[in-house]
Amino acid sequence: MTQLPVQRQGVYGPYLVEDHHRREVLAYRTSLLLLALAQLGLLLQWHLVGPALLWPWLLLMVLGLGAALHWVHIYLIPLHRALQLFWLLGSLGFAALAITAGPVAMLPTLRQQPLWILAVGPFFAALTGLGFKEFFCFRRPEAIGLTLLLPLLLLGRLLGLLADPAAGSLLLVEALLLLVLVLRKLPVDFEADLGDLSVFARLSAPG
Repeated sequence: MTQLPVQRQGVYGPYLVEDHHRREVLAYRTSLLLLALAQLGLLLQWHLVGPALLWPWLLLMVLGLGAALHWVHIYLIPLHRALQLFWLLGSLGFAALAITAGPVAMLPTLRQQPLWILAVGPFFAALTGLGFKEFFCFRRPEAIGLTLLLPLLLLGRLLGLLADPAAGSLLLVEALLLLVLVLRKLPVDFEADLGDLSVFARLSAPG
């Protein structure tokens, strides 16, 4: 059902909250939920079945994060573009891994050859940046946990400081924190994710 525009007063003047803004926030939250569920699905299948044939979950993760970064409202446009660039580079890294190792052996190869983290790491850097944005805006403890755990996990594996069980535990905690973050966002008024549109207008104004 279409709703009438609502006028709000922002830092730099009044702005209108329209129906398409509501759809954008819904798309952002749905994309985050897809990302969180795909990551947990990947970990659950890995635990129950093994590391083979996990590429469909990875594909859903790539789509979920890419869509979330498309719809998220971030005041600083260069930062927004940087996170999207990290997502693209990391996605290309996953594609290169799939071509080199084959879709079935992607994650076993990543586990056995940690240098592949350099290729796929930008994807998780983008997710870390999104977690930092959520913490900066809403001060959610699960967001800062997400922001700290991913770099610790990737660097620990790259430097050989984290064994498989410890890395798996950190990844599970990170995935659960991401799901908690998303579930806590769902009932919150959509304007919290919309932000102050007068700030966007001011930053995008010429000169």
